[in-house]
Amino acid sequence: MRPPPRRSAGGTIAGIFGALTSLAVLAILGLAVLSGPDGVAGTRPPAASGGGGTPTTAREKAEDSKLYRTGALTPVSCRVPGIQPSDTSMRRFMNVLSDCLDVSWSKQFGKAGIPFDTPDRVYWSEPGRSPCGTYPAPGASAFYCPANNTMYVGVRHVVQTSGGEPLSHYSVFARVIAHEYGHHVQDRAGILLYGDRLMDTGDIGERNEASRRIELQAQCFAGAFLGTERVTLPMTQEQVNAMIRDVRGRGDERLPPEKRDHGSGRHYAGWVITGFEGSRLAVCNTWTVPSSKVS
Repeated sequence: MRPPPRRSAGGTIAGIFGALTSLAVLAILGLAVLSGPDGVAGTRPPAASGGGGTPTTAREKAEDSKLYRTGALTPVSCRVPGIQPSDTSMRRFMNVLSDCLDVSWSKQFGKAGIPFDTPDRVYWSEPGRSPCGTYPAPGASAFYCPANNTMYVGVRHVVQTSGGEPLSHYSVFARVIAHEYGHHVQDRAGILLYGDRLMDTGDIGERNEASRRIELQAQCFAGAFLGTERVTLPMTQEQVNAMIRDVRGRGDERLPPEKRDHGSGRHYAGWVITGFEGSRLAVCNTWTVPSSKVS
């Protein structure tokens, strides 16, 4: 299970970002749109190729995924309903958005020639249990469970952990859904397996860095989807600012080093914008960038 983001104090962020364009936000965060894969990492045991030819290693599936060579996501003209203060309304919003994500990523995996099945969804109002543990957890609103390929999101908790954002700022809640869906994308592409293998080795610092590469890539995938659908959602400047304000406040830089497994606010926001402004999925390759880009 990918542990859900922990929210830290970010009360001054609204004033900083409120008047900025998304490109200016990107500049302040110090994250240029990233190029395609160009790095190396330690050798990992080979995974089965699923057919003839040269086997593909788990490392290659992460660092040189076929998804990175598929260009930009194809717009699917996603239109979501407004969110009203009720569980039914939030659940409808989540399901419509998830339907869009299903179509979008199915098309992208088709371009890559990688088999894909859509995730299951549990949008909860009451406590429950998954193969990855019980929910909700303190301060947590969402998680993806690879054991049963299911996204779990609390229809009330997603609002409670948003730091007081109004329901009209649907981008905040859309980003959560798109992020968890990003973990499913990683799972289906074989990227998550590689990340989990890295987290099973090395010291706590190396494990946390692997976790951050996983989480920040999911952030980038979320940004790529929202950027592609910015016209029909629509992702106005107000919506972009609200989303960045929210994710910036979720950074873990104030936590002890041994608990820093998601990324600083600067990077947690920056990778969303990298995906949002990027023209191809290659910009979301967190596996070949220097450690300083995923701190």
